[in-house]
Amino acid sequence: MIKFITVDDVLPIRNEVLREGKLTLDECRFPNDDQEGAFHFGFYMDDELACIASFHPQTYGEFKGKAYQLRGMATTEKYRGKGLGNRLVNFAITYLRGQKVNYIWCNARKKAFQFYLGVGFEVVSPEFEVPGIGPHYVMYVKIQ
Repeated sequence: MIKFITVDDVLPIRNEVLREGKLTLDECRFPNDDQEGAFHFGFYMDDELACIASFHPQTYGEFKGKAYQLRGMATTEKYRGKGLGNRLVNFAITYLRGQKVNYIWCNARKKAFQFYLGVGFEVVSPEFEVPGIGPHYVMYVKIQ
Protein backbone atom coordinates (compact mmCIF):
# COMPACT_ATOMS: atom_id res chain seq x y z
CA MET A 1 0.00 0.00 0.00
CA ILE A 2 1.32 3.47 -0.92
CA LYS A 3 0.54 6.36 1.38
CA PHE A 4 1.72 9.79 2.43
CA ILE A 5 4.31 9.60 5.21
CA THR A 6 6.33 12.11 7.21
CA VAL A 7 9.92 13.12 6.69
CA ASP A 8 10.77 11.37 9.97
CA ASP A 9 9.42 8.14 8.47
CA VAL A 10 11.81 8.30 5.49
CA LEU A 11 15.01 9.07 7.39
CA PRO A 12 15.94 5.55 8.56
CA ILE A 13 15.67 4.13 5.03
CA ARG A 14 17.50 7.11 3.51
CA ASN A 15 20.34 6.47 5.92
CA GLU A 16 20.39 2.68 5.50
CA VAL A 17 20.10 2.58 1.69
CA LEU A 18 21.47 5.89 0.41
CA ARG A 19 24.12 6.65 3.02
CA GLU A 20 25.10 3.08 4.01
CA GLY A 21 24.16 3.78 7.64
CA LYS A 22 27.03 6.22 8.04
CA LEU A 23 25.06 9.33 9.05
CA THR A 24 22.76 10.36 11.85
CA LEU A 25 19.10 10.58 10.92
CA ASP A 26 19.22 14.38 11.10
CA GLU A 27 22.11 14.39 8.61
CA CYS A 28 19.81 12.57 6.18
CA ARG A 29 17.34 15.47 6.06
CA PHE A 30 17.18 17.53 2.88
CA PRO A 31 16.91 21.32 3.29
CA ASN A 32 13.54 21.42 1.51
CA ASP A 33 11.92 18.38 3.16
CA ASP A 34 9.55 20.58 5.13
CA GLN A 35 8.92 23.31 2.57
CA GLU A 36 5.33 24.06 1.61
CA GLY A 37 4.16 21.63 -1.04
CA ALA A 38 6.80 18.97 -0.32
CA PHE A 39 5.56 15.46 0.41
CA HIS A 40 6.83 11.95 0.96
CA PHE A 41 5.41 8.63 -0.20
CA GLY A 42 5.98 5.27 1.39
CA PHE A 43 5.21 1.81 0.01
CA TYR A 44 4.27 -0.61 2.77
CA MET A 45 4.47 -4.38 2.51
CA ASP A 46 2.77 -6.20 5.40
CA ASP A 47 2.92 -3.05 7.56
CA GLU A 48 6.67 -2.70 6.89
CA LEU A 49 7.95 0.44 5.15
CA ALA A 50 9.74 -0.98 2.11
CA CYS A 51 10.20 1.88 -0.38
CA ILE A 52 10.29 5.66 -0.04
CA ALA A 53 10.48 8.77 -2.18
CA SER A 54 10.33 12.48 -1.47
CA PHE A 55 8.98 15.17 -3.78
CA HIS A 56 9.85 18.85 -3.51
CA PRO A 57 8.38 21.69 -5.59
CA GLN A 58 11.38 22.74 -7.66
CA THR A 59 11.95 23.66 -11.29
CA TYR A 60 15.00 22.58 -13.26
CA GLY A 61 17.14 24.82 -15.47
CA GLU A 62 15.31 26.29 -18.43
CA PHE A 63 12.39 23.86 -18.22
CA LYS A 64 9.05 25.66 -17.98
CA GLY A 65 5.98 24.88 -15.93
CA LYS A 66 5.13 23.51 -12.51
CA ALA A 67 7.72 20.95 -11.43
CA TYR A 68 8.75 18.64 -8.62
CA GLN A 69 12.13 17.18 -7.83
CA LEU A 70 12.16 13.52 -6.83
CA ARG A 71 14.73 12.94 -4.10
CA GLY A 72 15.79 10.24 -1.70
CA MET A 73 14.15 7.33 -3.47
CA ALA A 74 15.16 4.06 -1.85
CA THR A 75 13.96 0.49 -1.40
CA THR A 76 15.11 -1.69 1.46
CA GLU A 77 17.26 -4.64 0.46
CA LYS A 78 14.57 -7.18 1.41
CA TYR A 79 12.15 -5.73 -1.18
CA ARG A 80 14.46 -4.78 -4.07
CA GLY A 81 13.68 -6.19 -7.47
CA LYS A 82 9.98 -6.67 -6.74
CA GLY A 83 8.69 -3.64 -8.70
CA LEU A 84 7.86 -1.49 -5.68
CA GLY A 85 9.90 1.48 -6.90
CA ASN A 86 8.22 1.30 -10.30
CA ARG A 87 4.78 1.26 -8.71
CA LEU A 88 5.67 4.12 -6.34
CA VAL A 89 6.97 6.36 -9.15
CA ASN A 90 3.95 5.63 -11.33
CA PHE A 91 1.65 6.41 -8.39
CA ALA A 92 3.49 9.72 -7.88
CA ILE A 93 3.24 10.58 -11.58
CA THR A 94 -0.52 9.99 -11.50
CA TYR A 95 -0.89 12.02 -8.30
CA LEU A 96 1.21 14.94 -9.60
CA ARG A 97 -0.59 14.94 -12.96
CA GLY A 98 -3.77 15.47 -10.94
CA GLN A 99 -2.05 18.42 -9.24
CA LYS A 100 -1.39 19.96 -12.68
CA VAL A 101 2.37 19.43 -12.43
CA ASN A 102 4.16 19.54 -15.79
CA TYR A 103 7.26 17.48 -15.05
CA ILE A 104 9.31 15.62 -12.46
CA TRP A 105 13.09 15.62 -12.44
CA CYS A 106 15.79 14.01 -10.33
CA ASN A 107 19.52 13.64 -9.86
CA ALA A 108 19.71 9.93 -10.59
CA ARG A 109 22.60 7.84 -9.40
CA LYS A 110 24.36 6.14 -12.28
CA LYS A 111 23.48 2.75 -10.82
CA ALA A 112 19.76 3.73 -10.86
CA PHE A 113 19.90 5.07 -14.43
CA GLN A 114 18.19 2.02 -15.98
CA PHE A 115 15.43 2.10 -13.36
CA TYR A 116 14.53 5.70 -14.23
CA LEU A 117 14.64 4.97 -17.96
CA GLY A 118 12.21 2.13 -17.31
CA VAL A 119 9.66 4.43 -15.68
CA GLY A 120 9.79 6.97 -18.51
CA PHE A 121 12.52 9.41 -17.49
CA GLU A 122 15.07 10.67 -19.99
CA VAL A 123 18.59 12.02 -19.44
CA VAL A 124 18.90 15.81 -19.70
CA SER A 125 22.48 16.35 -18.48
CA PRO A 126 25.97 14.97 -18.90
CA GLU A 127 27.20 12.69 -16.14
CA PHE A 128 28.34 14.59 -13.03
CA GLU A 129 29.85 13.66 -9.71
CA VAL A 130 28.15 14.22 -6.34
CA PRO A 131 31.04 14.34 -3.87
CA GLY A 132 31.04 11.37 -1.53
CA ILE A 133 28.13 9.70 -3.35
CA GLY A 134 29.23 9.11 -6.93
CA PRO A 135 28.22 9.66 -10.56
CA HIS A 136 24.76 11.01 -11.41
CA TYR A 137 22.63 12.26 -14.29
CA VAL A 138 19.79 14.74 -14.24
CA MET A 139 16.74 12.88 -15.52
CA TYR A 140 13.30 14.20 -16.37
CA VAL A 141 9.82 12.97 -17.21
CA LYS A 142 7.10 15.17 -18.72
CA ILE A 143 3.76 14.30 -17.15
CA GLN A 144 1.51 16.80 -18.96
